[in-house]
Amino acid sequence: MDLENGVHHNLVKKESWRTVLTLAYQSLGVVYGDLSTSPLYVYKSTFAEDIEHSETNEEIYGVFSFVFWTLTLVPLIKYVFIVLKADDNGEGGTFALYSLLCRHARVNSLPNCQIADEELSTYKKDIATFASSSFGSRLKSTLERHRVLQNCLLVLALIGTCMVIGDGVLTPAISVFSAVSGVELAMSQEHHKYVEVPVACIILIGLFALQHYGTHRVGFLFAPVVIMWLLCISAIGVYNIFCWNPHVYRAMSPYYMYKFLKKTQRSGWMSLGGILLCITGSEAMFADLGHFSQLSIQIAFTCVVYPSLILAYMGQAAYLSKHHDIQNAYRVGFYVSVPDKLRWPVLVIAILAAVVGSQAIITGTFSIIKQCSALGCFPRVKIVHTSSKVHGQIYIPEINWLLMLLCLAVTIGFRDTWRLGNASGLAVITVMLVTTCLMSLVIVLCWHQSVFLAIAFVVFFGTIEALYFSASLIKFLEGAWVPIALAFVFMIVMYIWHYGTLKKYEFDVQNKVSVDWLLSLGPSLGIVRVHGIGLIHTELVAGIPSIFSHFVTNLPAFHKVLVFLCIKSVPLPHVKHEERFLVGHIGPREYRIYRCIVRYGYRDVQKDDLEFEKDLVCSIAEFIRTGKAGTNSFDEDSGKEFEKMAVVGTPSTRLEGIQVREDEVDKPESSIASELKEIRSPVVQRKRVRFVIPESPKMDRGAQKELEELMEAREAGVAYILGHSYVRAKQGSSLLKKLVINYGYDFLRRNSTAPTCALSVPHASTLEVGMASYV
Repeated sequence: MDLENGVHHNLVKKESWRTVLTLAYQSLGVVYGDLSTSPLYVYKSTFAEDIEHSETNEEIYGVFSFVFWTLTLVPLIKYVFIVLKADDNGEGGTFALYSLLCRHARVNSLPNCQIADEELSTYKKDIATFASSSFGSRLKSTLERHRVLQNCLLVLALIGTCMVIGDGVLTPAISVFSAVSGVELAMSQEHHKYVEVPVACIILIGLFALQHYGTHRVGFLFAPVVIMWLLCISAIGVYNIFCWNPHVYRAMSPYYMYKFLKKTQRSGWMSLGGILLCITGSEAMFADLGHFSQLSIQIAFTCVVYPSLILAYMGQAAYLSKHHDIQNAYRVGFYVSVPDKLRWPVLVIAILAAVVGSQAIITGTFSIIKQCSALGCFPRVKIVHTSSKVHGQIYIPEINWLLMLLCLAVTIGFRDTWRLGNASGLAVITVMLVTTCLMSLVIVLCWHQSVFLAIAFVVFFGTIEALYFSASLIKFLEGAWVPIALAFVFMIVMYIWHYGTLKKYEFDVQNKVSVDWLLSLGPSLGIVRVHGIGLIHTELVAGIPSIFSHFVTNLPAFHKVLVFLCIKSVPLPHVKHEERFLVGHIGPREYRIYRCIVRYGYRDVQKDDLEFEKDLVCSIAEFIRTGKAGTNSFDEDSGKEFEKMAVVGTPSTRLEGIQVREDEVDKPESSIASELKEIRSPVVQRKRVRFVIPESPKMDRGAQKELEELMEAREAGVAYILGHSYVRAKQGSSLLKKLVINYGYDFLRRNSTAPTCALSVPHASTLEVGMASYV
């Protein structure tokens, strides 16, 4: 299953109008499901406790005015016209902003970064130098010098990420519960509460239970469902405006916000936590940018979503302005403004739209956890790709069931839209505040704009969001504690994992074996060299890992071809195929020892083990054939000439280069073009491996012999040697460090996915070498 074919589709697609409009249509189902269902619960949450709907209509007009200007300033102005431009090579989201800042300020949370990574074509894109006297230059150097500031930047990104995960718990709960709450108008107050919660829970269980099938089979229905929902609420809005109050449009004036706050004062300020819910899902426009394009998302929002939402909220305000006989709080909800004959059809469409919106946020949660795991900030998890054609559609079993349990817990625990709204609102506004803070740094460090522009951005949008944040935080005991608790737990898990991973890497670097020790052993390494390829997995990008010396000290044999394999992530969304592999010799050529560094972006998909093995062997063969050391190469071991790395692409990117052919022995030989020559292995085993090599350039005899030995080793098979470290805090460590490493990190390591699963390594070919690491 080759999932990488569509990875860079986003970067190279032609921006024809047909393409843009098609993407805009598709984005309605993926990006705007959550945002479009917000009319279900905004007015209901706003009028639940803090304010009352009076005869003067000052409250309903003021709330609508707040909704109109909030939708205009935050999703439309901030996200559509400003934040969407801060993409990381076409990708968006909290980690995309963090990755962008890491590259421009040379700040990196990944310990095994190399100078060679900065030579990647997408790494250097749009990076310009500052004038030495500019504020941006001083800010950049300050960030690079102070580790504390780098940690603060990482913590800020992790807070935003944790709140997105919290939103993945709360959004399905409030969306589905609010959609189902339409049954309250069809039965008595005493009975409907016994129907809402069970029905909502059944829908949520079904939603999470179907995640492992992926969305590609029903994804084509998402956009029509959301379009149907938007047409439905806008049509009902227009009907209510003309039927009940054609002059309601006057409430769009900011004057009504002033009148609202003047009359309601503190209770009006507290009700802003409900109004805030009108922009839930706005962050998805930026987070899902990688699947679409800026222009398509902008067109979909400005031409379809924004006007539909404004008409829906205006229609509800028009209806409520003429209906004041409210006996119960739920009578201010969405369904009361729906004509009686349409309530059941609208209820069905609302439930479908809520499921679509929930699906989008669940998939987004899977995606951001994969990004965190790739950048070393989340424990290893099993990632299942549910579609071989659509990039980014993934399923993480452990996270799926955890989200389901938490989602059911908050639904059953709160059982009302008000408390769910308080919880969801705080999660949403915290993510937006984090985005605002990171964007201010992007404006200075990446866009090279004036610091005053960045300050103006923070002051304007930060003030609006801080107002809503304070109104949400004041509801701490009424539900807002949930996202804080969830974020706190996830934050501890992520930081412990990141800290433990960093300390273990530092231990590996300090205890690595010098290449001089390897050279002193001679070509045989002082042991018996058996047929086959030994792939030694290591996190190190230079030097010999201590597990190798531990292995050869205790066992008298090793494979004829040794490959020190490092699979690492770089702070980029994607790495091009032609820049994927860094290959080099360790020691002289006759040792047959290689280092191969495989680089993936945080949104890249790793291939299955068989395809990966083929690519790896073929890349080493191409390195041998071309003798690339010295051209486009990188010295990774402090000036030692015998270990230089060369960039080698995957076979699919260099059809003119060497190709691998693997045939079963009982099959007839395939004919080969006359212009190609063929090196065959003299030993026939279960599988015949052949390298098909271009006639030019000519190879020397040494390279030819090296290729023959590589083929023999490939035919004999590949063995994976993995280090299994037992990490403990060293003697003299503080009590806190002992708790974090000995209990926290050890618990996460034992309960996370094994490295063999995370790397798609076949268990039958795996050998684990145990070692104790005292950090």
